[in-house]
Amino acid sequence: MPDVTGEPGFTELTVGAFLRAMAAPQPAPAGGCAAALALAQAAALSAKTARLSARQLPADRTDQLAAEAEQIREAAASLIDEDARAYGAVIEARREPAEAGRVADALSRAADVPMRIVEMAAETAELAAVLATDGNPALRGDALTALLLAQAAAGSAAILMRIDLAGMAGDARLDQAERLLGLIAQSAERVS
Repeated sequence: MPDVTGEPGFTELTVGAFLRAMAAPQPAPAGGCAAALALAQAAALSAKTARLSARQLPADRTDQLAAEAEQIREAAASLIDEDARAYGAVIEARREPAEAGRVADALSRAADVPMRIVEMAAETAELAAVLATDGNPALRGDALTALLLAQAAAGSAAILMRIDLAGMAGDARLDQAERLLGLIAQSAERVS
């Protein structure tokens, strides 16, 4: 797994190299990294669509939408490596003959990454819905693709969170994720 030892992070790999790493028999990259990548792609498509909607939207609005999408893209891309590190910490905690509390703590910390994916996916889905409705009609397909990628990223991340938090009933992040998944579904319904 890429880390601070000088190896490149997963985001520094070519697409082909990243896909080979994902298919390799090693712990990471895995599902969380894939969800973060899907979200980064959704945000990138939203940024493109915003920038190419200057005739349909006021300039300040296109700039705002593009800037929001770029912030999400960068944050989501950073979660690719962050998820791999969090998952690595869970593996390490399971290997050590320590109390179960350490594994539970590692799982709880690991759930933070997919929670952030769900949160940013909700923002991205709303951006994409606005762009699908009000943006450049020639790029409606790109905006809808962004929305669907955001929805897939959120759904995947929520599943990973449920797995990480399976033994921790009452964790507020689970309810928050469900609420955000509902908002994403509403965004998708609004433009379909």
